[in-house]
Amino acid sequence: MAKVIQAIRGMNDILPEQTPAWLHIERIFQSLMQQYSYQHIRLPVVEKTELFKRSIGEVTDIVEKEMYTFDDRNGDSLTLRPEGTAGCVRAGIQNGLLHNQQHRLWYQGPMFRHERPQKGRYRQFHQLGVETFGLSGPDIDAELIAMSAQLWQKLRIDDHVELEINSLGTIECRALYRNELVEYFSEHQSQLDEDSQRRLHTNPLRILDSKNPDMQVLNENAPKLVEYLDTESRQHFEQLCHLLDCLGIKYRINPRLVRGLDYYSKTVFEWVTSSLGSQGTICAGGRFDGLVEQLGGKATPAMGFAIGLERLVLMLETVGVTPRDHQPHLYLVVGGDDCVAPAMKLAEELRQADEKLRIQMNCGGGSIKSQMKRADKSGANFAVILGDIELQNNSVAIKNLRAETEQRLIAQAELASWLIENIN
Repeated sequence: MAKVIQAIRGMNDILPEQTPAWLHIERIFQSLMQQYSYQHIRLPVVEKTELFKRSIGEVTDIVEKEMYTFDDRNGDSLTLRPEGTAGCVRAGIQNGLLHNQQHRLWYQGPMFRHERPQKGRYRQFHQLGVETFGLSGPDIDAELIAMSAQLWQKLRIDDHVELEINSLGTIECRALYRNELVEYFSEHQSQLDEDSQRRLHTNPLRILDSKNPDMQVLNENAPKLVEYLDTESRQHFEQLCHLLDCLGIKYRINPRLVRGLDYYSKTVFEWVTSSLGSQGTICAGGRFDGLVEQLGGKATPAMGFAIGLERLVLMLETVGVTPRDHQPHLYLVVGGDDCVAPAMKLAEELRQADEKLRIQMNCGGGSIKSQMKRADKSGANFAVILGDIELQNNSVAIKNLRAETEQRLIAQAELASWLIENIN
């Protein structure tokens, strides 16, 4: 017997019992994008390695340790994308979408990082991403936050998430802050953990984001970035807070919320939850006004966010939100061989009568009893039975599978309108 081939560690199959939650999230997200008039962009999974080295930085963990990088037959270094923003910016520059233009874009798809797999975090993972270009004011920052808040409401998890915001200021004021931070942590170098020691002179802002409990007191006493903000950055942040207040969106200002990459500026935000343990961030966003220029384009203001789908699916499971929009409204039970063709014809007529009707027809035969068991297992609200007697009378029998009511007969011609009136 041939050896069974296993999936690559950290790259998981998403099985039929799992996909309804994924489809539920994706449908709601896509509908939300349409409501806000954002346009869909589809990006390659593989990019030139240089794109990520220039955008993410060669001294970051992602580039140094976590990227899936390989040489193709021409000797070019290629990388499976570890995130979506760099590719979106590359596409915008290459196709002339950015300079002196405004764009609101969204994308979705798999990303890849060679890190230790853990619950909700894998080597192939999936993201929903939103990027905006050419808009510099706090109004677009507020719109993206409001959009994400709407998503949590539509998914019915808004009671389980909290918004944290901060301002990183400009590159210039952050450089001054960086120097102060390096000096502060250097004075306490013996208290730094291994990761913080490594980041001290390469990415000191990331030390503030440490999840190590032993680092918390040291980080609490570190200089605060807000003290180094220039006037324009302060005003931008104050206006954003005012807009969020007007929208009724609650938030907490977290001075330790940072991004370690130089192209980030001004607004950063995260939606966090206590429902997922230490992996508490389900959405992260911010301004990346410096990235377009860093990748060879003209200076362009930009703002976006990304959502990890695995964590969001895990979130729905954890808080007990179970989508039912994948289950059939009715299961069509077929009484015998002579009823198969009429039943198939009836099922097609019902689907054409209303595209929202979800119909599963029994295939493969079986007794009425066994078919009724399949109907119940399918999650359908109703079993519609077409047997020899019903066929002769141009009727069907309807059994409510979710309530203790009597089975009833109804004319086939009236079935579509009856179902449309009675389905949830």
